[in-house]
Amino acid sequence: MTVIPPYLKPGDRIWIVAPAGKINRETVVPGIELLRDHGYEVMLGDHIFSHHFQYAGTDPQRASDLQKAINDPQAKAIICARGGYGTIRIIERIDFSPLLKSPKWLVGFSDITVLHSVFNKLRIASIHGAMPGFYLDNNKPSPSYFSLCQTLENGHSPIEFAPHELNRPGLCSGELVGGNLSLLYSLQGTPWQLETDGKILFIEDLAEYLYHLDRMMNNFRLSGKLENLAGLVVGGFTEMKDNDNPYGKTAYEIIYEAVEKYNYPVYFNIPSGHIRKNLSMVFGVKYSLVPGEKCKLTRS
Repeated sequence: MTVIPPYLKPGDRIWIVAPAGKINRETVVPGIELLRDHGYEVMLGDHIFSHHFQYAGTDPQRASDLQKAINDPQAKAIICARGGYGTIRIIERIDFSPLLKSPKWLVGFSDITVLHSVFNKLRIASIHGAMPGFYLDNNKPSPSYFSLCQTLENGHSPIEFAPHELNRPGLCSGELVGGNLSLLYSLQGTPWQLETDGKILFIEDLAEYLYHLDRMMNNFRLSGKLENLAGLVVGGFTEMKDNDNPYGKTAYEIIYEAVEKYNYPVYFNIPSGHIRKNLSMVFGVKYSLVPGEKCKLTRS
């Protein structure tokens, strides 16, 4: 059974840490202040604004901040400041065992998929959701921010989306897992690789070449990760790149081709990923996919 960390209320403590790419202070601070205005006690990692080439500090510094947040028994959530790249470099440095005694919510997406996969192995639910740089639109709280607060405090935020021509509609339910496809691909063959049988798999990605997307999808197909899904939900595949010789298919067409021979439901255009409307979902718990004029991904 998956452990569900306690839901948050005003006054609860949240840690903000940066386990991957370096942080633009001006982009992140307004979102942090919004969390404080909401009534949370917000703690910042000691090295959150450090720079070490492309990283938010050295590997030991980033690992130290994450470990401090994990170890804090008063903390109710750990929100990652941004993705980028670098989380995979530090997971072997982290002792995750304190989470088994004092579970807390992990929040993030993109490179934070690495930590979602670790939490999934620990059987602790986590939130695929927006990070502080996405909490404001035109100086007003964004739909992504409201969705995250709903999920932190109540465990669910409604997700509805329009039908897509490539959808294979159908009703299904199962544990929701996944994240950024490139990071899931990078974890193949490691102790943290994703188990997908009987589950609803969510994938999204950013700025990948189309041929590389095809490579990743075929890796998942050949390794059996796509064969026994309960369903597949596909979020934003944003700013995808092509070669001078065109690949000949869109990102969604590449994904559909990889799962075409299977019979489970497939839904595209989920409002989650590297897009402004990045709605929160809880990994590790049961969701249902419901077709209709407005398709729904809803917690069961």
